[in-house]
Amino acid sequence: MKLPRRAVVVMSPLAANGGDIGAMGEIPEVAVRNSLGREGLRRIRRNPLAVAGGAVILFFIFVAIFAPLLAPYNPRSTAWFDQIRPTSIPGPSGSHWLGLDASGRDELSRIIYGARASLIIGVLSLMIGALVGASLGLLAGAFGGWVDSLVMRFTDIMLSVPGLLLALSIAAVIGQSQTSIIVAVAVPNVPLFARLLRGSMLGERQKDYVTSALAVGVRRRSLVMRHVFPNSLAPMLVQASLALSTAIIDASALSFLGLGSADPGVPEWGRMLTDTTRYLRVAPHLAIFPGVAIMITALGFNLFGEAVREALDPKLRR
Repeated sequence: MKLPRRAVVVMSPLAANGGDIGAMGEIPEVAVRNSLGREGLRRIRRNPLAVAGGAVILFFIFVAIFAPLLAPYNPRSTAWFDQIRPTSIPGPSGSHWLGLDASGRDELSRIIYGARASLIIGVLSLMIGALVGASLGLLAGAFGGWVDSLVMRFTDIMLSVPGLLLALSIAAVIGQSQTSIIVAVAVPNVPLFARLLRGSMLGERQKDYVTSALAVGVRRRSLVMRHVFPNSLAPMLVQASLALSTAIIDASALSFLGLGSADPGVPEWGRMLTDTTRYLRVAPHLAIFPGVAIMITALGFNLFGEAVREALDPKLRR
């Protein structure tokens, strides 16, 4: 008999031979399981917004990786400082496509190298926040009881502080550096991932296959690590794809407030916006081009993240 799509058949080798599962205590094995990841990938490929967001992300990654080859000039070079005047900063031209900044550096080269800095900060901060949050959520969802209560009270305390305020406080305590921004952006993501994974695991533990596995004597540790935990990761992937754009925006905001690297020559989009307020009338391009780069990158990650959520969440599938 042909099985319908999404069907899952759970059986043991002994049951296939007509034996008694309960008497022998055999561990159930998955014989037929539809791949949620494969179906989600098919839905993503058919979503035009996902394709557009993915194209922006791939372009952003390409620029970040090959920045030394794409940048026309050294982003730290001030060779054109003699062209800077208090009331005049050269804008886009044939030799400098996006103009110069207030220190006589090529704006296009700095934006290209800024993509690398934003990608490193965003990815590292998200990885740290997701790993720490997933560890806490795994403890709470697997053990329950007082462990769950302790972890959730800790996350409640962190969530009681606004995320940006918490990031500002952490960056101010650590000091001006890119490391402080990475840690400051990562910490507010910890309670989000912890609560998300914990809730997903609690829902997964209520399903019939968990009850059946425990009834036939499957070890709880093996059941959690091999089945409950992997099946609970889909919401984490969706949240990670959406949180990456927020991480880039938060990192740019902290750099704009002067909490990033103490070196003013570091090409970072938020840092490039720091001194633009004094030159908005004479050189508006200093604020427009870095701001557009941040906006387009965040939009690409948001579009792709929404498509991933729609593809993996059964409630949102069309």
